[in-house]
Order: sequence, then structure tokens, then C-alpha cells
Amino acid sequence: QVQLVESGGGLVQAGGSLRLSCTASGSTYSNYAMGWFRQAPGKEREFVGAVGNIWYGYSIHYADSVKGRFTISRDNAKNTVSLQMNSLKPEDTGVYCCAAARAPYSDNPTLYDNWGQGTQVTVSS
Repeated sequence: QVQLVESGGGLVQAGGSLRLSCTASGSTYSNYAMGWFRQAPGKEREFVGAVGNIWYGYSIHYADSVKGRFTISRDNAKNTVSLQMNSLKPEDTGVYCCAAARAPYSDNPTLYDNWGQGTQVTVSS
């Protein structure tokens, strides 16, 4: 199993930027796909983006709603994955969680079995 800790959330005005970081420990990090998900109050958990594991070539995919605005990067030396969020919109508001899956790649939250506690992102008008 891996343990995940997110950081970097906060309050930002529309059009601004935030960078989230997720640090993993406790297992073989490179064998896991790493995903970012978000959830607004009263809403279902939503896929944001993910990077595959070493056997998937660390390829990255994004939800259509964030393409061109968000960027995922993976630093294998530090066992971290980051989410750079630019041109933020009020509808981006929510609790952002990173997650690890014992799979080459997945955009399905049910396949992720290791979750961080989440960090709040609030985008004001």
C-alpha cells in the first residue's frame, strides 16, 4: 500500500492559478497509476486527470473540462505528482484528492484503492 498526502489548496480568484502536490510513500511508486479527482458539495466525485505507471509509459490524460488549463507532472525521484491549475473557474471549486491504482492507467475512481485526505480549492468570481 501507499500513503498519499496532498498540499497546495487555497482560495484564488477566477483566472488565477494554483499548484497542488501529492507525495507518496510506503510502496513501489512507479508501479502505480496516479490520478487526481475532485468533488464539490452534493456532487459526485469527478475525474480530473491521471498519469499511468511505468509500464504505461507515464502517459497522461485529462478530463475534457480541464484540457488546456491543467497540467499533471510526475517526479519519480521524489515520489510526487503535481497538478498545475491555470485559468481557474468558479466551477473548479471542490475538494481535490490524489489517488493511486495498482493498474497501468485508469480514469475510473473505483479502480483506485489508495486515497489522500484531500485539499480544498475555492475559486471566487
